[in-house]
Amino acid sequence: MSRNASNNILDRPLGFRATPAGRSSDVSSVSLSAFAYVYSELVQYHQGRAASISELERRLESAGYGVGLKVLECVAYRGKEMKRETRLMSILHFVSSSVWKSLFGKSADSLERSIDNQDEFMIVDYEPITSTFVSVPQDLGQLSADAYVSGIIAGVLDGAGFSARVTAHNVQVEEGENSRPPTNATPGMPRRTEKAVFLVKFSPEVLERDATLER
Repeated sequence: MSRNASNNILDRPLGFRATPAGRSSDVSSVSLSAFAYVYSELVQYHQGRAASISELERRLESAGYGVGLKVLECVAYRGKEMKRETRLMSILHFVSSSVWKSLFGKSADSLERSIDNQDEFMIVDYEPITSTFVSVPQDLGQLSADAYVSGIIAGVLDGAGFSARVTAHNVQVEEGENSRPPTNATPGMPRRTEKAVFLVKFSPEVLERDATLER
């Protein structure tokens, strides 16, 4: 029996990208408003069961982790000629480009290496959809609603054999830092003043393996 790609769920786009009003698109995507509603409910569900901000973030990370494992399978399946990544920078570029495009319809805004710690890298997104439509209460002001995405990243990396601790941080956007117009902006909404920084800290054995491959 021949495979019909249009009927195979593994061949369908994963993205949450919203199609601008009045424009047609051949990219299947989840309604942004539907995703925002479901994700807001997910955050509230875990909030009612968490005793602290850190526990709430861990719960969101855990919810995203399983998604990351499945995303890796789907993206790898589609890239039928894709070789298994063995180098640290290669897997990070894969996450910040291929994985990000599959999920959000665009690449991450930047990938940076920590100046102080050689085992730390940062993936930056100026328009993270997981925190755009979530209103964080004042008593949870330090909460990063993007912790769900950090769980996805950790799932992808672990599934690919790159064990890492991934955390999400809200960082103030400096004046003039991001001058391009928002891609998923909702009419009437002001430009975001914070960006999401996903801090990836690799396990020592991952760094040792990468150093060995360099020799």
